[in-house]
Amino acid sequence: MRKVVLYMHTSLDGCVEGSSPWDISWISYNHELEKYAEEVLSNVDTVLWGRTTFLGMQQYWTSVPDNPGSSEHEINHSKWLENTTKIAFSKTLEKVDWKNSRLVKENIAEEIMKLKQQSGKDMIIIGSPVLAQSLMQLDLIDEYRLTVNPVILGSEKPLFKDIPHKMDLRLVDSRVFDSGVVGLTYQRNK
Repeated sequence: MRKVVLYMHTSLDGCVEGSSPWDISWISYNHELEKYAEEVLSNVDTVLWGRTTFLGMQQYWTSVPDNPGSSEHEINHSKWLENTTKIAFSKTLEKVDWKNSRLVKENIAEEIMKLKQQSGKDMIIIGSPVLAQSLMQLDLIDEYRLTVNPVILGSEKPLFKDIPHKMDLRLVDSRVFDSGVVGLTYQRNK
């Protein structure tokens, strides 16, 4: 059965966004984390996003191939995204037009359970904290891959919010990167 994996950069205090929307300037992203991201994504064939993240990612990543300032990593990631299945979960979007994308407007839990039963690699939430919180509330995330950055953001957007029940997790991998980032992989005990 396919897993739903949450891949998220967090601060030490569990925040996922700085003081303004899309503020990720605090992430200690470098070549080491690029390689780690490539490793994480090698086991994935479907990306799950909420509306805001889907639209932001589409706008950014479709512009990368034509941007002369794009790095090799960015170009490779944009190609990977272009050819990967992307699912946008939104009640307000009317359509999606990014290659290999589709829209789910309702019955999120049912849709995720159907996707888990299909053949293929794992599915991943990259960013999209509101969708992640919804799936946590429905207990649909199987694995948490968090890169904990050496910064405290204070009262910014928390990852773990409004979780109605205790979730037991099992640590299956941990890595310390030269930047001070710690990569943690937890699987859900059910």
